[in-house]
Amino acid sequence: MADHDLAGYEKSTFTHEGTGRRILRRGAGPAVIVMAEIPGITPKVLEFADRVAGIGCTAVLPVLFGEPGRDPRPEAHGALSAGRYAASSILKVCVSREFTLLATGRSSRVVTWLRALAAHEHERCGGPGVGAVGMCLTGGFALAMATDARVVAPVLSQPSLPVAVSGGRSRTIDIGAGDLDLVRGRCEREGLQVMGLRFKGDRLVPGDRFAFLRRELGEAFVAVELDDSTANPEAVLPPHSVLTEHLVDAPGEPTRAALDQVLDLFRKRLLGTSGS
Repeated sequence: MADHDLAGYEKSTFTHEGTGRRILRRGAGPAVIVMAEIPGITPKVLEFADRVAGIGCTAVLPVLFGEPGRDPRPEAHGALSAGRYAASSILKVCVSREFTLLATGRSSRVVTWLRALAAHEHERCGGPGVGAVGMCLTGGFALAMATDARVVAPVLSQPSLPVAVSGGRSRTIDIGAGDLDLVRGRCEREGLQVMGLRFKGDRLVPGDRFAFLRRELGEAFVAVELDDSTANPEAVLPPHSVLTEHLVDAPGEPTRAALDQVLDLFRKRLLGTSGS
């Protein structure tokens, strides 16, 4: 795999309360907001977005950090360049006041902008609501976005914030208490389901975090937890990115089954269908 030239993606900008960000968009039908992991919108993230568009939805990718389409693997640009690129993306997140990395009981500020984007895309694309997929440090954003009734299919793929540097941070997720109450209420009243995905040995997404979500959301939290041995062995990093870098995209593979569960959630909640 090499850099993606973004062919087939419409490019635009969305601005809310004075903050503008680039947007990539592909497909037609109800919107799914796809929030990339570090270091950004990689070719693998774009492959996932292609799958979302392929089932009849509009994949909407906000550029939160990184260079869209850039292949982060060392063999694509060299080990030194790959390291610098990853470090620059991490640094941008660390110095930004919009991302909450360590604090507990708090939703990141960028979620307000993402909710506005979801509302805009719902009006633009139509349908019963909007889907949202967060990955790694954006994983919990999908949960906090679900305070808005328009977000009807939130997916938390390897939600990694707050950084689990202590037991207390392992047993929570980056959402404010008030926001969590609103999401819990939607689960109880509306039958909202929240899907979470992780590899069992992933230290960035401790099992206690999913236990916390089970306690808070009950049966509304659908946990997909995979053995590390099911991850793509060709990936550079240890098992982490369920839907992208560590996906083994072949029938019968557990990671492929997890991807299919996510797509089926969108079919059910956004398209009113099920199955492939």
